[in-house]
Amino acid sequence: MSAPLDGITVLSIEQAISAPLCTRHLADLGARVIKIENPGVGDSTRHYDTVVRGMAAHFVWLNHGKESAELDLTDSEDMEVFARLLAKADVLVSNLAPGALGRLGLDPSDLLARHPRLVVVDISGYGTGGPLDHKRAYDLLVQAEGGSCAITGLPGTPAKPGVPIADIGTALYAYSAVLAALYERDRTGRGTVIPIAMLDVVAEMMGFALNGVLHGGEEPEPVGMGSPMIAPYGAYATRDGQTVVLGTTSDREWQRLAGKLLQRPDLEADTRFARNADRVVLRAELDVILGAWCAERDLAEIQQLADEAGIGNGRFNGVRELAEHPQLVQRKRWREVGSPVGPIPALLPPALGRGWTVPAGRVPALGADTAAIRAEVADDQDPPAAGDRSPLRSGLAL
Repeated sequence: MSAPLDGITVLSIEQAISAPLCTRHLADLGARVIKIENPGVGDSTRHYDTVVRGMAAHFVWLNHGKESAELDLTDSEDMEVFARLLAKADVLVSNLAPGALGRLGLDPSDLLARHPRLVVVDISGYGTGGPLDHKRAYDLLVQAEGGSCAITGLPGTPAKPGVPIADIGTALYAYSAVLAALYERDRTGRGTVIPIAMLDVVAEMMGFALNGVLHGGEEPEPVGMGSPMIAPYGAYATRDGQTVVLGTTSDREWQRLAGKLLQRPDLEADTRFARNADRVVLRAELDVILGAWCAERDLAEIQQLADEAGIGNGRFNGVRELAEHPQLVQRKRWREVGSPVGPIPALLPPALGRGWTVPAGRVPALGADTAAIRAEVADDQDPPAAGDRSPLRSGLAL
């Protein structure tokens, strides 16, 4: 048994979330991932906090399974090391600030010309061209530009989703595109450049809302724990102080909810609620009905009745409850990875083929592999130039 990406080498000039999550998933599938970090500083997420026994939660999440090499790509000797690595790499992933790759002499098109089998992923906030292509892009900024905050929260109180969906969505598109590019390379022998703009990712995720507006619908309003497009669908307080989440996603489910779960044949027969579009308009009335019904029952009873009626339901959990969730524990979704402070828990990758092995991995200390990597490439033949070797001050800023 082996991991599916055994033998693939990935170089990553990365910071924060989007590129690191992409490359961590590649490492989960067996790729060798060499993370290039600024000497003495490293990835910015290393310094967000110290909650994981002195390490930062973000960094631990995003970087196990990688090697860390401290290289100053504005230094001619370090750029030579990078060039030697690049000459035998399969994939380069970057999410530097706008123009930073070019200032380093690493323009993606030029790299592909020098290394025809290389897959180059160039992550940016807004893509090339257009009035925003020069701007830095963080998750909140792109979500604000992309409209996702406008349909999250409550009317008059927009909110950023609690997880960084622009970063994570970009990472997953980059990850899947790399796999497709490697498959294409097997057939054609050619690599490619994959530009990915975070705004494009958020716009894709907003597809249902965009279609509504493009085709004459009104601007959707956020509904907190619910969806602007579906009703009833939300969170309701229970008699025992818990919160149950109930939802319908079709007219047939509404009939079951009204007739079987609520035992309200009058609601089931009420033509005002027959179609989802009508129920969305009457959301407040339905929420009052469901809220009163749930307030008279404990969570366990509601969930049992909902299961029997074929109605989707869940419990509103906090993060600690997720960490202890029996569904994760009983399905053995947790494992241990190494780190500078000893073994720490990490989740298994969400998508694994049967029989695939998962590399043990470790969270690397800053520069943990620099010496070994320098020694590894020291005797290689001189590679094609990888960039401008004159000192620059662009750095590896996002």
